[in-house]
Amino acid sequence: MQNSTNTLQRAISKLALRSPISPQDCAAFLELPHVVRTLEPASYIIREGDPPRMCAVLLSGFAYRQKVTIDGARQIIGLNITGDMLDLQNLYLEVSDHNVQTLTRADVAFIQRSDLQSLATERPALERAFFIDALVDASIFREWIVNVGRRDAKTRIAHILCEMACRLDALDLANGEGYELPMTQEQIADATGLTSVHVNRTMRVLSELGLIERTRRYVRFPDWDRLRHAADFNGRYLHLQPPV
Repeated sequence: MQNSTNTLQRAISKLALRSPISPQDCAAFLELPHVVRTLEPASYIIREGDPPRMCAVLLSGFAYRQKVTIDGARQIIGLNITGDMLDLQNLYLEVSDHNVQTLTRADVAFIQRSDLQSLATERPALERAFFIDALVDASIFREWIVNVGRRDAKTRIAHILCEMACRLDALDLANGEGYELPMTQEQIADATGLTSVHVNRTMRVLSELGLIERTRRYVRFPDWDRLRHAADFNGRYLHLQPPV
């Protein structure tokens, strides 16, 4: 078991954006015993149907939430970035109701669920931060339902690009102009309810309209305001400080 004051630092910094946390609360969180594992892309962190015994923190890389239909069709229902606590929803539930997989190679810290429950009970400020973080996840899920259900292909994809930019900027993981897109066209398709062919065609349209510029996986936004308008994007649902 590791007990490093550095390993969980980004996670507690993100939680502090949700709600005020004292230095003592921060120290208690950083001292949680945990195991760090390096996982390859597409590795399962959480499996639907499993009883949750550990809570995972994404230390590096990206992950995604997904569910699979009876005929094997996959729907990606959310993205996670470095610093995210991946299963606060499972802190008090007895079975996992969806899968979480790594999108890229990632380092993940696993904390005993009972240790996190005890910490939440003993330190109300941390419990409040955990609760708010889970509520923000729910807010993002609601926006994704609207995105898939009511927006056209161009708007759906532009919206996801905007969301990633804002979330990465909030944690200083992007340079303000763009970022390395971690998703393949197939994964974007599964997140937007489109086909890979439709995603490829739509990304070309976004480029032709001057809304994005692409160099391999790197995506730039030459006119952020135009892209936001095209994406029907209002960052209120992300509950970031300051608002975007």
